Amino acid sequence: MKRLGQEAIDVYFVHGWDRHTPIVDTLATLTDLVKAGKIHNIAWSNVSGWQLQKIVSTAQAEGFVVPVAMQPQYKLLERGIEAEVLPCCLENNISLTPWSPLGGGWLTGKYSAANRPRGATRLGEDPNRGVEAYDIRNTDRTYRILDVVEAIATRHTRPMTHVALAWLLARPGVSSVLLGARDVDQLQVSIDAYDFTLEPAEMAALSFASSNGPLHYPYNFLENWCDIDVWKRLQC
Repeated sequence: MKRLGQEAIDVYFVHGWDRHTPIVDTLATLTDLVKAGKIHNIAWSNVSGWQLQKIVSTAQAEGFVVPVAMQPQYKLLERGIEAEVLPCCLENNISLTPWSPLGGGWLTGKYSAANRPRGATRLGEDPNRGVEAYDIRNTDRTYRILDVVEAIATRHTRPMTHVALAWLLARPGVSSVLLGARDVDQLQVSIDAYDFTLEPAEMAALSFASSNGPLHYPYNFLENWCDIDVWKRLQC
């Protein structure tokens, strides 16, 4: 903080689940840091639904600070958090700040099925890099999504980047996104998406194209037999 010239950290993210440290110890330490004025709010990243609920329930039971934000992977290409993590966030008033909102460049339209990436791009330098690896994302589903993104972008004379970010920012619980950029020009393109809003039909088309399909038990069972408004909000 001295090096950055800051007196406190606004939001401190714990970057995952610690299997070796009791959650009560982690929360106690974070609460002490809040009381000392070193940090203002706490948040978590990359945890499952049950882990996030355990963090929240433990904090509430023990009088510790409760997370205000969650940092998951979430985008048109990856909607897995909608099963458990996102409903947990909505129930507990925890905002989302998704990472990799453009899928490492996939949602900008820079990669194709015909040409394996090369050169000065994230996957050009390392095609096997992380969750956005070329062989993982190079699927029919990815290109179905990209086709819809491109069509909407063309209709509005906007970059595909704007369409992908507008969809994500309009999703329940999402308050901001974590942008990654290789240079200032890439960053500016993403920032310029701030004033772009998709029409309801366009949101629906993107959600349909990127849907994971019907989820089986217990989700389909709950949808048919119970009135769970929070869960149902995520399916459109």
